Amino acid sequence: MRYLCIDLGEKRTGLALGDDATGIASPWFTIDTRSPDERLRQLDQAVEDEAPDELVVGLPLLGNGSEGPNARKCRAFAESLAARYQRTVHLADERLTSEVADGQMSLTGLTHEQKKARRDALAAAAILSIFFEQGPIDSLPAGR
Repeated sequence: MRYLCIDLGEKRTGLALGDDATGIASPWFTIDTRSPDERLRQLDQAVEDEAPDELVVGLPLLGNGSEGPNARKCRAFAESLAARYQRTVHLADERLTSEVADGQMSLTGLTHEQKKARRDALAAAAILSIFFEQGPIDSLPAGR
């Protein structure tokens, strides 16, 4: 099964692709916009281009595992995607994934701006890897 993973952010939203047969998650690209409409337009294009079977959205849990305001926003976003794309959307733990992405880039020699441009897609790939290893926190059925 092919998955598109989304690491939702206010300014940058990272995307990664993967499939559970190989367990490989690969960073794809970052949507760089503050406009919700533009973000959705680019997500529409990504879903059309790649035709994933299901989606995964990172859920930013608090340190104690509970859901705060950001997690509630991501959950509402995931619910809207399940209805919009008529696909199951899984929520996966995204704690520490930005730090994983930073660690992957620490010795690359990239400039700060280059790292910023890649960070969110790498974080999305880390979320998808966690999903493959641990499964979802929750799953929202298609059309919800």
